[in-house]
Amino acid sequence: MFISFEGLDGSGKTTQATLLADKLRSQNHVVEFFREPGGTEISERIREILLDKKHLGMSQITELFLFSAARAQLVSQVIKPALLDSTIVICDRFVDSTTAYQGYGRGLRLGAVKTINTVATYGLLPEVTFLIDVPIDEIIERRHKSGVAIDRMESGGREFYEKVRQGYLELAKEEPKRVMLLDGSRPIDVVQDDIWKEVSARLPRRKG
Repeated sequence: MFISFEGLDGSGKTTQATLLADKLRSQNHVVEFFREPGGTEISERIREILLDKKHLGMSQITELFLFSAARAQLVSQVIKPALLDSTIVICDRFVDSTTAYQGYGRGLRLGAVKTINTVATYGLLPEVTFLIDVPIDEIIERRHKSGVAIDRMESGGREFYEKVRQGYLELAKEEPKRVMLLDGSRPIDVVQDDIWKEVSARLPRRKG
C-alpha cells in the first residue's frame, strides 16, 4: 500500500503521517516513511538546494525540475522496491505538492506539470492521499507560535499560499476516490481517527 500526505506547511500533515506510521508499526506492519524532497542521498542533496534561502533567484522551471528529479530518484531507488516487497510506504508529500505549488502556486502550465509528474514517478500514484486542509490565517498563526525560521519555499507570501491551497482543493474535487480531504483545524486525535478508519479498511485481512 502506498499512502501520501499533502497540505500546506504547518497543516499538521507530517504529524499525521508520523502517527499513522507509528500505529501501523505497533501492529507489526512493515512501514517505510519518507519525506519529500528527500529519502535518498541524491534527493536529500537536492532538498538542500531547494530550501536554501540563498537561492531566492531560482527560476520556477528549475524548481519544478529539481523537485521532480528528487522524486524520480526516490521512486526508482526506494519506493518501487519497497512496494514490490509488500511494504507499506508513507510519503510526506508526493506529486500533488508539485501540482499545487508549481502548477497552481507558481502558475506553470498544469498540463506540462502533470506530464513531468508522470515521467518522474514512472506513472506511480498513491492508493490514497490524505489532504490536511487548514485555512491560511490559522497556518500563519501556527507558524508564529512555533517560532521556526521559514525556508525558501515557505517565503512565498500569503497570495502564493492561497493559490496553493486552492490548487489542493481542486485536486480533491478532481480525484475524490484517491484524495481524502480532511479538516486539519480539528484536534489531532480526531483527524488521526479519520485517517485510521480509512487505512484500516484498506489493509489486507490477516489469516488466523
